[in-house]
Amino acid sequence: MNSNINETMGPREWVMVVGLSILWGGSFFLIELVIQDLLPLTIVLLRVSIAALALWVAAGMLGLSVPRNIRIWLAFFVMGLLNNVIPFSLIVAGQLYIASGLAAILNATTPIFTIIVAGALLSDERVTKAKLAGAGLGLIGVVVMIGPSALKGIGENVFAQLAILGAALSYAFAFVFGRRFKDTGLSPVTTAAGQVSASTILLLPVVFYFQNPIALIELPLIGWASIAALGLLSTALAYILFFGILARAGTTNAALVTLLIPIWAILLGSLVLEEVLQPIHFIGMSLIGLGLATIDGRMFRRKT
Repeated sequence: MNSNINETMGPREWVMVVGLSILWGGSFFLIELVIQDLLPLTIVLLRVSIAALALWVAAGMLGLSVPRNIRIWLAFFVMGLLNNVIPFSLIVAGQLYIASGLAAILNATTPIFTIIVAGALLSDERVTKAKLAGAGLGLIGVVVMIGPSALKGIGENVFAQLAILGAALSYAFAFVFGRRFKDTGLSPVTTAAGQVSASTILLLPVVFYFQNPIALIELPLIGWASIAALGLLSTALAYILFFGILARAGTTNAALVTLLIPIWAILLGSLVLEEVLQPIHFIGMSLIGLGLATIDGRMFRRKT
């Protein structure tokens, strides 16, 4: 599976990673606006279905055709399970019993799981001390930024915490599995459209069993605006960037997004909700930045 993957990212790849982290970081703010009106899985279904529609329209405008190979569609369904259905469901289940801060910290273990899984399954993404050290520094930075007090609940509600860790592990396998789409020659637009379409098909019967459809009719305008932004920006555009990063820079670099997400969530809270940034936030961000530089390795090679 060595298809010209460059693990040392250039400016374009870093811009893609930062852009993706902004889109996914903003999704937490958008979800807060509708979480009181809709069940979590209903929100997930709406965002992936809207994204699927938008992506297929974009694919048509770009002259991209719908894949007709059954193996590709089976891969879309596996990717939808690993990257959407399983982790979203586990995170929802976990957050019913543990605080969001602890959930964010546990979810930030994704790069560590990804380094291990990729190292075991991919010949061109071996585990290195720099990768593990960088992921560890990034995780410490997340803990510092969110606040060490978020760790107070660790050891309690063990199954809920295992659910969040299970979601992080599922993302790791999704990042590794997603590498295969580079070899199909499909555009990131087509790949993203196929994945969210498969997720929509898988979630549709489950959501309509648990959610009263009338709840959608009663959703306020701000709720629909949030859902539209979730679908078009935090899902459709985000997954185009995601599959582009996977193809250009590999699984470990794609997983770095999970370390940057808390930064944008806190910055958006400061800008939109007028929350005050504390010195501890900047210390945490600095540690995350150091962790990313360690994984990239370029700065240390130049020094040597």
